[in-house]
Amino acid sequence: MTASPPHTSPSGGFGLDEAVIGVLFRQSPYGLHVYDTQLRLVRVNTGARFIQEFPVDRMLGRPMRDVLRAYQADDPKAVEQAAREVLETGCPALDVQFRVRSWEGPLREHVTSVSLFPLQRDDGTVQGLSVVVTDITERVRAEARLRLLNRATAEVGTTLDVFRTAQELCDIVVPELADSVTVDVLDSVLRGEAPAFGTVTERLPLRRAASRSVDDEGRRHDPPTGAACRVCAPSRRDVLPSLEPELVPVLDQAHARNTPLTAAGVHSMITVPLRARGVVLGLACFYRSHHPVPFDRDDLALAEQLAAGTGLCLDNARLYHREHSVARIVQRNLRHPDSRCHAAVDTAHIYLPAGAGGGWFDVIPLSGSRVALALGDTTALYIDDTAAMGELRAAVTALSELDLPPDEILARLHDLTSRFARAPCGPESEEAPSPDQTWPATCVYVIHDPVTGNCAVAAAGHPPPALVLPDGEVGLIDVTPGPPLGEGLGEYAVTERTLPEGSTLVLYNPALLPAGDGPRPRHIPLDELRRIAADHSSLQARCDAIVDALLPEQPQRDAVLLLARTRALDASRTASWTLPNQPQVVTEARRKVADRLTEWALDDLADDTALVVSELVTNAVRYADGPIELRLVRDRTLTCEVTDDSSTAPQLRRAMVGDEGGRGLFITAQLTERWGVRPARRGKTVWAELRPPED
Repeated sequence: MTASPPHTSPSGGFGLDEAVIGVLFRQSPYGLHVYDTQLRLVRVNTGARFIQEFPVDRMLGRPMRDVLRAYQADDPKAVEQAAREVLETGCPALDVQFRVRSWEGPLREHVTSVSLFPLQRDDGTVQGLSVVVTDITERVRAEARLRLLNRATAEVGTTLDVFRTAQELCDIVVPELADSVTVDVLDSVLRGEAPAFGTVTERLPLRRAASRSVDDEGRRHDPPTGAACRVCAPSRRDVLPSLEPELVPVLDQAHARNTPLTAAGVHSMITVPLRARGVVLGLACFYRSHHPVPFDRDDLALAEQLAAGTGLCLDNARLYHREHSVARIVQRNLRHPDSRCHAAVDTAHIYLPAGAGGGWFDVIPLSGSRVALALGDTTALYIDDTAAMGELRAAVTALSELDLPPDEILARLHDLTSRFARAPCGPESEEAPSPDQTWPATCVYVIHDPVTGNCAVAAAGHPPPALVLPDGEVGLIDVTPGPPLGEGLGEYAVTERTLPEGSTLVLYNPALLPAGDGPRPRHIPLDELRRIAADHSSLQARCDAIVDALLPEQPQRDAVLLLARTRALDASRTASWTLPNQPQVVTEARRKVADRLTEWALDDLADDTALVVSELVTNAVRYADGPIELRLVRDRTLTCEVTDDSSTAPQLRRAMVGDEGGRGLFITAQLTERWGVRPARRGKTVWAELRPPED
């Protein structure tokens, strides 16, 4: 082998070589070892700070394996194998990393990088080995901390669940940072509440939210998830009130006496408070039992950073739980407690909350034994929107008292929600709301009359009702769709159909529409309804079967289903007459009503009913021009209806003592349970209800 020319000047001489060697072995900040061809240590740099922590200067003449044992290297065979390959091939090996531990003082771990170079003569003969040792502990630990923080950012807080969030933290830090970890939250956090800074005492109850250990022994003494737990180390009782983290590098008797920490072999610990947005949430405790190196200040800083991020995620979960719980309570109060029986329909319903959406429904009795069915939906998630849906339902109930047709009900609801959307953000705000402040609400409104069998339907951005006829035929009520409430122009159309008795109306929200790769269909699957209607005669059984068939296993929004099977009022329970618009018809009307009440065995109501009919017919004669329709409907109450062609609604007045008139409606109001005016396309109907005496 041809020797390489020396890279020195001829004027350097022996003195310069000695100076260079002296600098390398006495002043260099890097460790330098020289080994012979038998891998025995022949010279070492003892001036480097890193080398001074190890008894390497007492190892001269010893083989490399003994030197590595003195370093307590974690993988001495790999380093020795790399050294032998350098001696055999003459090719250097760079950046061989391994961990070492110091002998003196508190146990510390270092990460070293060694580069091995062959020592060659001019003819290429390998005479030995030089090893440059570099302490890269800070760099490696900084990289490890950054990786752990990045993992925590991506993997902690993936759900809005307190227990799951706490467990995600535990899963990340074991074993990278600690041998075991526990997360305890204040008991109030699980109820959606949390104390503010400065109000926490050591007596506040804690509950175990999550834990993890590298072995079963470390968890044998831990309370199970959800159980009440106590602060076992005396000094930890001060962490929550003070909100100051605690580092215990070496666990002494004051910290570990008579606690599960002793049984688990814990020798070092960190306790960090969990807090966010001005509230205290709990404690995170990190322990080392198997890892011999105690925690240090860098570990404490890392634990604080992890706890800060986890605290925000836990507070998000707490706030969600609080608003979700209140929303569910509000929505539960919005629903009927049971399926009520009406003269017009039998009903069955299912309401399945899934954590998103503001579905609601109502069954509202109207005058003349009619009934209104209303079902609405929104994409709202939290308590403000849920409360707004409660206001919408209250508005539907109030408007239903006006006996308006479905299209007018929806038009007024549209105006109401439009005002909500246009409302400024504050009392002095003049800015228009942004598009994300709109209130996406839909509604379908149905009125069924059991006397005539007429069904009137209107929809505001809502899927059309389905209809199951008594013979098993299934179809849709072809409703002309209008815009969602509060969006666009509030113009709605009414679809009317005459339904045979025993027809079933199916009202639902979009949660029951099948989801696929494309857009959702605009109506419920009719084939499924046909099959279910054939298999189940019970209304509630049909309701349950529809939900089982159509609702996914994990729905993304609340599901609402309302079934209403129509009923017909027997003709023998109604009576109607067309009267000419003449003053003398008042006497005739009284006589006809008295005769019919005698047939119905309601003589006890004859006098009051005759007086009410007299007042209503008298008003019709006075203010209308065309014929007058008089109808009696006998149901749970006795309803008297007088229909004329005047659009002027009567007003209840308080007549003075000296007034000769103005007492007609006042007398009607005193004799009846309730009364009202039902507007029609032309004219109106004034009605009043009287309750028969108890048997």
